[in-house]
Amino acid sequence: MKSEQDELEAFCDDWLSAWTGNQPERLLSFYAEQAYYRDPVKPQGLTGQAALRGYFVKLLARNPDWIWKRQELLPTEQGFVLKWQALIPVLDAALEIEGLDIVELIDRKITRNEVYFDASLMK
Repeated sequence: MKSEQDELEAFCDDWLSAWTGNQPERLLSFYAEQAYYRDPVKPQGLTGQAALRGYFVKLLARNPDWIWKRQELLPTEQGFVLKWQALIPVLDAALEIEGLDIVELIDRKITRNEVYFDASLMK
């Protein structure tokens, strides 16, 4: 039988893989209908699947080949904190960045996702 840690890690790895390949509907399937999402580009945040869809469609289309990997997952009462690494193809190289997500879940759906990284690395 899988532990709670194993189940969270499996969920996290599936969710992170949905960020690669320009599949916004697949990515959205991990989020609750009224999920809240924020990142350095959207510091005011977005709420709800319609707002997330619009943002994810553009974001994933611009970055179809980036790869996100879990470095460490720390369970919390509401979900988990994730330390991650991303490889982002840029011209003939790959930019490697690290960051942190705060993820809250209800019934295996993300209700809150806050993303933190040094956005100046993306310029």
